[in-house]
Formats: sequence, C-alpha cells, structure tokens
Amino acid sequence: MTRLNAKGSMIGAALAAIGASICCVGPLVLLALGVGGTWVGNLTAMAPYRPVFIGLTLLFLGLTFRRLYLVHPVCVPGAPCADPVMVKRQRITFWVAVGLLSGLLAVPQLAQFFY
Repeated sequence: MTRLNAKGSMIGAALAAIGASICCVGPLVLLALGVGGTWVGNLTAMAPYRPVFIGLTLLFLGLTFRRLYLVHPVCVPGAPCADPVMVKRQRITFWVAVGLLSGLLAVPQLAQFFY
C-alpha cells in the first residue's frame, strides 16, 4: 500500500505540473507544429488556475519526499521497501521527476524566449 501511495503522489504531482503549465505549453506546442496566428496567443484560459496547480504540485512532491526520506515504513524481509536498491531507485526517480516538473513549471517564464 505504501508503494502505491508514493506512485500516486508522483502521478498527482506530474498531472498538477502539467495543469500549471498548460496555459503556455499548449500555444508553444502549436507553434512548434507550425500552427500559427494571433489566436494562438489567446489560449490562456487555464492561466487563472496556475497557482492552484503549482500548489498541488508542491504538495504532492512534498508528500513523496516525506515518504521517501522522512517516514521509514516497517517492512517484512523480501518486500520491495526492504531492498536498498529499490529504495535508491525510487529516490533517483523522484529527483528526475522533480527536475522534469520544475522544467514544466518554468515554461511560462521561459516561453518568452520562444515566441
């Protein structure tokens, strides 16, 4: 059950980060695909919800960090949480996801260099 909670937290963080950056990623993807026009700049309907999605992203990342570093589950021998290689792999995956999600959250600030 603990492993499922960590996986759910990471999925929630990824979805929240995508929601936070959708206002700027959508037009950027359309421009990269060659779809242009002045109407592309008006695709910012999700922009007012960006702070909510950023907060959710940070919440889910915090929950995952707590589970990976602060709360040590009681594991029976042979369980995945008892294997140090598995724990290390989960931590590496967490930090890779943090880097990718940080990039998604930075898209609105970086998008000005692509338009």
